[in-house]
Amino acid sequence: MKVAVIGAGSWGTAVAALAAQNVETTLWARSEELSAAMTRDSRNNSYLPGIDLPEMTYTSDLEEACNAADIVAIGVPSHGFRAVLESAARSIDSGATVISLVKGVEQGTLLRMTQVVHEVLSTTDHSHDHRHDHRHDHRHDRSHDLTAIGVLTGPNLAREVAEGQPAASVVAIPDGGRAEQVQAAFMSPTFRVYTNPDVVGCEIAGALKNVMAIAAGVAHGLGYGDNTIAALITRGLAELARLGIALGGSPLTFSGLAGMGDLVATCISDKSRNRTVGVELGRGRSLEDVVNEMNMVAEGVKTTRAVLDLAALHSLEMPIAEQVGAVLYDGRRPDEIVPTLMMRGATSEMHGLA
Repeated sequence: MKVAVIGAGSWGTAVAALAAQNVETTLWARSEELSAAMTRDSRNNSYLPGIDLPEMTYTSDLEEACNAADIVAIGVPSHGFRAVLESAARSIDSGATVISLVKGVEQGTLLRMTQVVHEVLSTTDHSHDHRHDHRHDHRHDRSHDLTAIGVLTGPNLAREVAEGQPAASVVAIPDGGRAEQVQAAFMSPTFRVYTNPDVVGCEIAGALKNVMAIAAGVAHGLGYGDNTIAALITRGLAELARLGIALGGSPLTFSGLAGMGDLVATCISDKSRNRTVGVELGRGRSLEDVVNEMNMVAEGVKTTRAVLDLAALHSLEMPIAEQVGAVLYDGRRPDEIVPTLMMRGATSEMHGLA
């Protein structure tokens, strides 16, 4: 068994560290300097400073990372996901299980990350790759199996996972056997992995919770208390479920780790990048200033627009997401969010869900 993790940010590194406890693992970093530093130090001081990593291979060569990997886990930000995958595609075996670690929706196409994986791997043309060894053409002579593509998601703040604090996650893959294979590869005494066949629900929950975390952060930055945050989280969950169910997800998924679990962690933790963006916006700082000083990507900043476009396609009401979008893109003042939400017309709690 060999696992390749593509992306050496905080979460990609934490996931690679989990896998390396169980199987042969390679971690790909875009930066040759970072790869060399991790090889030298057995640490990723750029994204997880102070954390000692288990033995694994580090590389900045995508072909080396993906070659002969049974499981390929992709953890690069959503806006660069397709480009990295296209570069890696020729090196990913058609029989490999491919897992997204990314909680976002592709802008423009509005595709979930597993849909991007399927699209790229099913349309990869090897005929123009002069480096390709034609003795292995049989590995690429068919579309990648859709049931072999899934997502790992849940309330998983990278640093806590890397520190060995107890945590749980969900791997969603249509093929139950592959789900169990991934489960075994990443499970540890401090990281419990559950399986779930609902890829759509798990991915939508993961993407939309980042939008809700920005809203919760804004409320905190404005000085609102726990009642307000609890209301935002609960009504945010309703929006997760509304969109996820419309796209074909299972209602039960949203009460689980990928839904409520991840939503709670992201909305209340000061380690959450998306919540941090909201907090700073609520305190009056500009989005540009907040994003520019962050070392890592807050997916919700870009995902909000795609989520709103998806909701519009399905004629769904997403009031919290709409207010976040208005602040991020339309210049609305953060202090207008809560009053606007509070003065909406009265409705049933189960509106749009039943």
